[in-house]
Amino acid sequence: MRRPIPILTYHQVDAPPDKGVPYRSLVVSPAAFARQMAMLRMLGYRGLCMSALEPYLRGDKKGRVVGITLDDGYVNNLQHALPVLRRHGFSATCYVVSGQMGGSNVWDRDKGIPARPLMDAAQLKAWVAGGQEVGAHTRNHVDLVRAGDTEAFDEIVGCKRELEHRVEAPVRHFCYPYGAHETKHAAMAKAVGYRTATTTQRSRARAGDDLFELPRVPVLRTTSLPLLWLKIATGYEDRKRR
Repeated sequence: MRRPIPILTYHQVDAPPDKGVPYRSLVVSPAAFARQMAMLRMLGYRGLCMSALEPYLRGDKKGRVVGITLDDGYVNNLQHALPVLRRHGFSATCYVVSGQMGGSNVWDRDKGIPARPLMDAAQLKAWVAGGQEVGAHTRNHVDLVRAGDTEAFDEIVGCKRELEHRVEAPVRHFCYPYGAHETKHAAMAKAVGYRTATTTQRSRARAGDDLFELPRVPVLRTTSLPLLWLKIATGYEDRKRR
């Protein structure tokens, strides 16, 4: 029987904002991230980007592996996550909002979340040169369920084209903003050439899961090392699957 595969979800790797700031939980400190990656390696796991993880998801390879994904494309991923990933020989996929390269997380403005800089094309090239991968997160971080079909398709395919043109690297993996999608959006992602798509559904990936509706395991500011072990090595997250 194939071992379930955890795909970890991160956002920012930076000093946490002040108490009371909305979604403060999505900011993992650099020190915590370093401890988490060290623990994974100590336990014998290999941290992999989605392209390297794909053969394991398909059942073509077996091993003690964990997917590592970072949503949105923050500059602090390059500053704080990349050195740690390289130190351990790990790779990760950073899902980028192509229309905001070099900009900020403008989609969070109405939620009261502070603006944080996003990587520009040169920084994304540095991310790739460091052994990491760029994935797609739509052009404008839209809720695909609320978008019309034409807009949704443009957001999905346009992101791939823009990233590949600007970063000069293949973009094979997609992530639904907010995890929001319908079956038709998975079909769009597959039709335009992506190989996987990830959601915010909580669970480890299991044999038979649709590669365009992959669940993930959230890692938050308050995720302790014992809790992270529970998330990756036991059915803790699997029980949260809807």
